Amino acid sequence: MSKSKLQPEKISILDIRIIKGEIDSPHEVDLDKIEGYSFDLDYSVGFNSEENLAKADIKVEVETESSGNYDEAYSFFHISYLFEVENMEELATPLEKPDEIEVDGALNNALASITYSTTRGILLTRYQGTAFASFKLPVINPNDLLKE
Repeated sequence: MSKSKLQPEKISILDIRIIKGEIDSPHEVDLDKIEGYSFDLDYSVGFNSEENLAKADIKVEVETESSGNYDEAYSFFHISYLFEVENMEELATPLEKPDEIEVDGALNNALASITYSTTRGILLTRYQGTAFASFKLPVINPNDLLKE
């Protein structure tokens, strides 16, 4: 088994953009009746090895689960991250098909980890004062994002 050439200090976040941020938290939602939250994640990542860039997109959809509330609160965020990976040539190998590369698993894991944990912080701040104030993205294995 080969050792990864990932060097975390060579990964930089160049940009974070909230592509879409939607929170529907009506006053009619009784916060005391919220029993929990359901959520769905969508994660994707792409690489431009010639320019040492990676772009990760995460979409998070959250809905309250209540007993006795007429309406549920709903939230959707699409956040895009642009990374520079200084040593991309060591972590991405061109394949036979044009525009296809094989990327070191440790790099995929690192980008998923950074994207997910930063998104958790963004949502914590955006959800204050809403029906989602007590919702926290759970801690997960970042490899689970890569399986989807």
